[in-house]
Amino acid sequence: MPNIRFRGAMTALITPFVNNAVDWKAYDDLVEWQVEQGIHGVVACGTTGESPTLTKDEHKSIVERTVAVVKGRVPVIAGTGSYSTDLSIETTLFAQNAGADAALVVTPYYNKPTQDGLFAHFKAIHDATNIPILIYNIPGRSVVDMTNDTMVRLAELPRIAGVKDATGQLDRPTLIKARVKDDFCLISGDDGSAPGYLAQGGHGVISVISNLAPRDSAAMQDAWVAGDLKTFAALRDKLAPLCRATMIETSPAPVKYGAARMGLCRDEVRLPLVPATTNARAVMDEAMEKAGLISAGSGTIVRAHG
Repeated sequence: MPNIRFRGAMTALITPFVNNAVDWKAYDDLVEWQVEQGIHGVVACGTTGESPTLTKDEHKSIVERTVAVVKGRVPVIAGTGSYSTDLSIETTLFAQNAGADAALVVTPYYNKPTQDGLFAHFKAIHDATNIPILIYNIPGRSVVDMTNDTMVRLAELPRIAGVKDATGQLDRPTLIKARVKDDFCLISGDDGSAPGYLAQGGHGVISVISNLAPRDSAAMQDAWVAGDLKTFAALRDKLAPLCRATMIETSPAPVKYGAARMGLCRDEVRLPLVPATTNARAVMDEAMEKAGLISAGSGTIVRAHG
């Protein structure tokens, strides 16, 4: 089996806020809890962490704090991409020097570069840094879609380590896998299709729901690797309502509501996002009950630390 460095369930961490400032105590506790629960890795300053609303100083501090709390126990991946190649290089260099294990670089949004532009953007970041880079392909938010051919070209560079694939196209991992180096990481960026992504040759997921259910999210991935399909299917079905609920409105508003229900942080997002609506909260409550995170009816927390 090839040595896949980034695999399993890796949490796209929310950024807790209190009165529009980063809640550092809640953030540190969240990261520590994730590691204690057996998560396979964490992602700081991704879309789920509301990275577009973070100041440069907040972004840097979050990456540094994540590395400091994790203490090398699991990989730390830092979101470092933007629509500016120069800014992406600057942020990636900072993550490298802060001790992150990899950089997650999103395809440039708004600019709408061509495939040649995408290749040149990622190559420039690669050549200016010394850290493994995961391509984040999410056309739903970035408008542009990196083709398989462009990804295969980039995979020839020594430190292009893999892809976070949020296209929702389950044929992609099989098609890409046949054309890249054996250790190229194929990571789903969508909780709902993550089980199918594994079946198509993927290696894991960068997950939103694992903010709330890290133990079960990691256990589902472990069950697949162990060939325990009965456990895998049971956890898949248990978590499926949570996958849908956390995306019922713009993420991370629903998952932050869930985190507040579990006492992990406050239910606060930054504009232009707004808190989850009454309907979304009701859907989240039902999904969390089915996942065993709160007791049915009473609203009692079942597992925030267990």
